[in-house]
Amino acid sequence: MRACGQPAQPSRGTWQHGCVTAATRSTLFPQVPDSADAVLDGLDPEQREVATALHGPVCVLAGAGTGKTRAITHRIAYGVRAGILHPSSVLAVTFTNRAAGEMRGRLRQLGAAGVQARTFHSAALRQLQYFWPKAIGGSMPRLVDRKVQLVADAAAACRIRLDRGELRDVTAEIEWSKVTQTVPADYAPAAAKAGRETPRAPAEIAQLYAAYEDVKRERAVIDFEDVLLLTVAVLQDRHDIAEQVRAQYQHFVVDEYQDVSPLQQRLLDLWLGDRDSLCVVGDASQTIYSFTGATPDHLLDFRTRHPGATVVKLVRDYRSTPQVVHLANGLLAQAKGRAADHRLELVSQRAAGPEPVYSEYTDEPAEAEGAARRIRELIDSGVPASEIAILFRTNAQSETYEQALADAAVPYQLRGAERFFDRPEVRKAGIALRGAARFGGNDSLLDDAVDLPSQVRAVLSGEGWTTQPPAGSGAVRERWESLAALVNLAQDFSAAQPGATLADLVAELDERANAQHAPTVQGVTLASLHSAKGLEWDVVFLVGVAEGMMPITYAKTDEQIEEERRLLYVGVTRARERLHVSWALSRSPGGRPSRRPSRFLDGLRPGSTAATGRTAAGGAGGIERGIPGTRGSTPRRVQRTPARCRVCGRTLTDAGEMKLMRCDGCPSDMNEGLYERLREWRADQARRSGQPAFCVFTDRTLMAIAETAPDDEHELARIPGVGMRKLNRYGTDVLAICAGQLAGGDTDQD
Repeated sequence: MRACGQPAQPSRGTWQHGCVTAATRSTLFPQVPDSADAVLDGLDPEQREVATALHGPVCVLAGAGTGKTRAITHRIAYGVRAGILHPSSVLAVTFTNRAAGEMRGRLRQLGAAGVQARTFHSAALRQLQYFWPKAIGGSMPRLVDRKVQLVADAAAACRIRLDRGELRDVTAEIEWSKVTQTVPADYAPAAAKAGRETPRAPAEIAQLYAAYEDVKRERAVIDFEDVLLLTVAVLQDRHDIAEQVRAQYQHFVVDEYQDVSPLQQRLLDLWLGDRDSLCVVGDASQTIYSFTGATPDHLLDFRTRHPGATVVKLVRDYRSTPQVVHLANGLLAQAKGRAADHRLELVSQRAAGPEPVYSEYTDEPAEAEGAARRIRELIDSGVPASEIAILFRTNAQSETYEQALADAAVPYQLRGAERFFDRPEVRKAGIALRGAARFGGNDSLLDDAVDLPSQVRAVLSGEGWTTQPPAGSGAVRERWESLAALVNLAQDFSAAQPGATLADLVAELDERANAQHAPTVQGVTLASLHSAKGLEWDVVFLVGVAEGMMPITYAKTDEQIEEERRLLYVGVTRARERLHVSWALSRSPGGRPSRRPSRFLDGLRPGSTAATGRTAAGGAGGIERGIPGTRGSTPRRVQRTPARCRVCGRTLTDAGEMKLMRCDGCPSDMNEGLYERLREWRADQARRSGQPAFCVFTDRTLMAIAETAPDDEHELARIPGVGMRKLNRYGTDVLAICAGQLAGGDTDQD
């Protein structure tokens, strides 16, 4: 049976023989599978497990390039095609319109049209607009898409002067406050606890935040965070509306789960109600948006909240060569913190490629010229410009590379600039194609056009498209690249659907415009590391990888440094075949060469010494079943109530306190003798395995075990820090010690 989206094989295709490809490398318009079973063709064993695990909570830990989108879209499609899931009862949630549009497109291609794939904000806005008359009454306030002017007006009302940079930073602080459900009066202590570097005095920001809320009320407008807050309020206060939503959506899939904020998690909890028909997908090692309030804790604590969950780990990397994967794994090997404890060690499924290239330059302009020169050589050797990217830490670095590429006559596009379907030439081309689809029979321009691609070329030739690109770069070249992208899309569309008409193509363009799913533009991509998340290229240039830029200067705490490491990891894993890493010793020509390569490259680049310290143990792929007895025909869901101190009853927010289920200042009822026996056992385990003691269990986890004294595996598994892997490895010994026995079954005479 032919694998979805793959060409016919001379023999039966299996996942071992290359039927699984990186998501964006598959055919643009594959044939729809002819049955539910055909949806599963071409999936590897772990992906197939994801696709067929349709009941109860499921957590997919998916490393970069392991086909997570493929796995979850095939999961939804298989459930729909097999009659297990009704399309309209499924809500798939992700974080960008582009990702949601891509997911809807894939589901259509798999024969599962009708499934809702939306961002959190889009889904919430749709519900809020529908229920506003019933829940609140009257017309819904106008939604503003930019806060900066409102923040400026709030600052003026407070008689506080903010420059452009401060306006942006204060706006970001307000957004963070709202997604973490922090009110103005609580901003200062919350910011201090989170270790945030505030652009102004915390008391001033709290004042600006309160004034901003007043300005919105006076003008009867709401912002994007209000959409989530108001939807949460409606679902909390109106049980009839909550039940109506839950009756509509009965199965949830959440992509990029490591990026959910506390507010988004609260909304998800309300959507779920007392059910657990939930599948989450994420990778803690790709958590790079904590400054916006995103946290991987919900992903890492999923098994604690859902003891009966099935956990599937995807580590087969179909995107990158072994050389790129080796560097990516090496970057995380020295990582610290909770996310590092759950890292996945990728295993490349591709043939060997070239080693990463490391380059040192005297200054930043020389670095940019060097990258442009190499890119020019790659393009001349046949590498498409669209398969090359330059990734940098800050947007301010872009200008130097734009100039260098222009000087080398290399076309480029800025990621995060004007959206493709908003460009004037694309809008005009759409109007021309729509007119030709309606009245083309009377247009002499189409007389000689025998198929769809030639019709599109004929129509767009009137808009400025030519068979050969214009010389140089600039606005003329950018317009041509946009039109060429539409011509190429028409060719792909026609190849996939030989009978397609111009009207069919216009409908496809409308669908893509609504989803902001742009076709590929033939130009080198310039992008920040943050905006490159979710994308991939054959060749990636990681530039400016020097101390002060990577990690960035203002990253001070251990947590901030580790997020910078993860950001570089995301950049490395964008490369399929070739990776160039570079840095400059000074900022400008003639400057003092005081910079050094990023500490993250120590021990990885030639001639450097490995950093000292522990090495994080990587997680292997595989499947972990739920704890026996916690899954059944009626799946049981852990009640989602706030964690409270079992001594004084205060709500707990600190991870360490939540692990102990008490405040640090409250008295402990820990069995000291049991704690000491557990410490001795842990030291022995650490000696045997040759790893630090905390890699067995942390002190906090041992304290929690000694305070709880669990009687069985179920009680032990509920303690934060005891995952299924550690439960399987150490559970018997720990329970024996808690029962007053020695590890191994002997009675402890002490």
